[in-house]
Amino acid sequence: EHVAIVGPNGCGKSTLVKTITRELYPLARPGSSLSILGRADWNIFELRDALGIVSNDLMAQCTRDVKGLELVVSGFFSSIGIWPNHEVTGEMESRAWEALHRLEAGYLADRYTDEMSSGEARRLLIARALVHRPRAILFDEPSNSLDLFAQAELRGSLRKLAAEGVGIVLVTHHLSDIIPEIDRVVMMKSGRIAADLAKEEALTEERLSGLFGTPVSLVRKDGAYHAW
Repeated sequence: EHVAIVGPNGCGKSTLVKTITRELYPLARPGSSLSILGRADWNIFELRDALGIVSNDLMAQCTRDVKGLELVVSGFFSSIGIWPNHEVTGEMESRAWEALHRLEAGYLADRYTDEMSSGEARRLLIARALVHRPRAILFDEPSNSLDLFAQAELRGSLRKLAAEGVGIVLVTHHLSDIIPEIDRVVMMKSGRIAADLAKEEALTEERLSGLFGTPVSLVRKDGAYHAW
C-alpha cells in the first residue's frame, strides 16, 4: 500500500510523523492504541530497520564535512555522518553502495554535501533510508526547496521504489508530489483526520477546497495532480 497524508500547514502532519517515528509519545486514552506496520509493540531499533525516514529535519542536519558515502552509511547508526565510536563493516559499505546504485547516485559518494544541490542531497537521504532494506519509507514534505527538475527526479525515485515493493508514506501539502502508485489519501485538518479515502474519492475540488479553506482548482494529467 502507498499512502499520502495531505493537509494545510499547521494541521498536525509533522506531529503525526513524529508519533509514527516514536519521537513523540502522545497521552494515551483508555482503549487507544498505535499500530505501525501491523504491530503495536516495537523496539525502536527494530522500527528504524523496518521504516525508513526522509525528512526536512534530516536535511537540515547535513553538514559540509560529510561525504556522500558517509552520509548513506550513517543510516546504520541513526546519525548524520560517521563518528569515532562507529564501527563501519564491509557489509555496511556494500549495502550503502547498493543503495547508491539503486538510485543512480554512485557519483555522489566522494562529494561533500555542501557541494551538492538540494535534490542530490535528498537522493542521498533516500539511499540512507534504504540501507536497512525497509518495508516502507516515510517521506515528510520531500519536495520542499527543490526546483522543478529535482522534483521530477524525486517523483521518479518514489515511483521506482514503489515498483520495487517498498511501501511509500508521503506527507505533503503539494498535490503534485502524489505519484500515480499512491492509492490512499489521508486528509488532516486542525489536528484531526478529516477523511481517509481512496485517492480518486479524496482528491476532488470540493474536498480540497474544504480542507484548505480556499477555492481549489484541480487538474489530473497522466496520473499526476496539479492544484491552484
